[in-house]
Formats: sequence, structure tokens, C-alpha cells
Amino acid sequence: MSASPIKVLVVDDSAIVRKIFTEELSRDPDIEIVGTAPDPYIARDKIVRLQPDVLTLDIEMPRMDGITFLRKLMHYHPLPVIVVSSLTEEGSELALEALDLGAVEVMSKPGASYTVGDMSVQLLQKIKAAARANITRQQQQKRITPTRARPLSRTTNKIVAIGASTGGIEALRVLLQSFPADGPGTLIVQHMPENFTNAFAKRLDGICPPQIKEAEDGEPVVPGKVLIAPGNYHLQLRRSGALYQAKVSSGPLVGRHRPSVEVLFNSVARYAGKDAVAVMLTGMGSDGADAMLNVQNAGATTIAQDEDSSVVFGMPREAIAKGAIDFIEPLNHITQRILQSV
Repeated sequence: MSASPIKVLVVDDSAIVRKIFTEELSRDPDIEIVGTAPDPYIARDKIVRLQPDVLTLDIEMPRMDGITFLRKLMHYHPLPVIVVSSLTEEGSELALEALDLGAVEVMSKPGASYTVGDMSVQLLQKIKAAARANITRQQQQKRITPTRARPLSRTTNKIVAIGASTGGIEALRVLLQSFPADGPGTLIVQHMPENFTNAFAKRLDGICPPQIKEAEDGEPVVPGKVLIAPGNYHLQLRRSGALYQAKVSSGPLVGRHRPSVEVLFNSVARYAGKDAVAVMLTGMGSDGADAMLNVQNAGATTIAQDEDSSVVFGMPREAIAKGAIDFIEPLNHITQRILQSV
């Protein structure tokens, strides 16, 4: 007997968007659109009546904005929410606030560089991940106060590479808040849309000891700096003599992702080898699992977030299944393991 389809409620004030989402998502037999709502008040009644498994939510709506609605929803009736909005620079700040309030994922609506077809594939993946998300675990992560790591006693040329997807926004906050200010140069791929990574990096930079910013092509990777892959661009490690540099490029999707953890980890295996530490955090799918084995074979230390602390235990599980992981750690122990390894 097959599993029941995932019940989805679409909340958006645009009738066109509701129609497109319903038509596109209904093509997948694992998805059932149980209803739509043009505003949070109607959505509230339909949530109680229809009991959806996942909610897609716009931010800007009449009568009550999506942020206010999400805050109330997560307090009284928590369920997996995917924010789907027009992510301008200003909108990305609102999307970050939505993630802080408990949204599982955020993505942008179709635009000039983002087609309905692209949106459909990505939204389907995110809905399936959200349906399996550990919402209780996500809320617990928000209450974690990281233990401050001691500053490193010497400069290190070690490189840290981190891959994350669903649940990674909060996991990275916990991990990087416990990083020392002079921690190893770090490269991060977090699956997220364009126009969002810059605001995300700035927010982390304001609350974490090291410098954190969106990566730029050719930028040095040095101790005390954390570089996050820009949305819709691959991030790789390069080496020029003794100097590590970031390479930011477009290129094709890899495993349906850009940025791709696979691309980052393979470059780290090639250019850093035993001088690297690679970390796989919470996320859906298998992005980076094959490349994690390459990193391990190159002599690097490999770490995966454990199942109990993961919102979605997909990417870590796949890397573990390939025998590519040296250490499996709960989220609040990963920074210490990284620093022990460098």
C-alpha cells in the first residue's frame, strides 16, 4: 500500500500564483493540494478544517502580513512552512525573520531569471523535505546557547568546508556563534535562493565572532573569515602558491543545485587535501555525499551532524552510508570537533 500524499495548503494573495502552484504541484502524485487561501484569516480556518502537512506562505498579504501570521501559527499550531516570496534585498530580510520564527525553507517566486519550471522542481523538493522535517528539533535549536570556543593559539592554514540545506540556516547560526574569531578559513554552501545569501551573511556577521560575508571571486580564504556561496553561484576552493582563494562561478546545475556542496567538496579534496575539515549538516537529498568520500580519501577529516539534532537527516545520512564520515556529532559538538581536528 502506497503512502498517503502530502497535503499542501497554498497561502498567497495572488490568484494567478495560487492557480500556478496548484496546477504545477498537482502533477506530482505524492502531492495533494487540499486548498488555497488569499489571506491569513481564511488560511487559519482552512488549517483547522483541512489539517495540511505543509503550508506555502507569501509574506506580503492583505489584512495580516505573513510574518505576523507565521508568528501566531508557530505558537498555536506549529507545522512545516515554506515561505515563497519575491526576494528583493528588502524581502530577504523578511524571509530571514520568517526563518527565525520557524519557517523550514524559503524560496523566490518565478522572475526574470527564475522560470515556473525551475520553481516547480525546487518547490516540490522543498515540500517533500518539509513534510519530513523535525519541527520540534528546529525549535529546540533556536534555544541553544553555543559554548564559546577558545581562540586558537596559532595561525592555521587549515580549511573548513561546510555543506547544508533544509534546517541549515539555524544549524549554521549555532555552529558559527561558537567559532573563535581567529578560526580557520571557512567556505560554506547553504542551499538558498539568489538575493538572500548577502542578507544571511550580514546577519550572521553581526552575531558571530569571525568575519562572515558573501564570497567574492578571487577573495583570499584566511583565518578569521567565513565565506558563504552566493545564491545561484558555485563556490570552489583554489590555491595560488601558499594562498587559498575562493572561486565564484556560474556553470551548470550539479545534482540540480547551484551552489552545490559536491562542487565545493571536490575542490577542497583537490586543493587542500589533508589540510581540510569537511562538515555535512542537516539537509534533504544527497548533495555532497560522493565528494565527501573524495575529501576523506584525500586525507581530510570529515564530520556529519547526527540524526537527533538534524531537522532533515538526508545529506548526512547519505555521506555516512558511503563510509565517508570520520565523526558523527550532535550540532552543539561540531565546532569543538572542528577545532580539535585543526
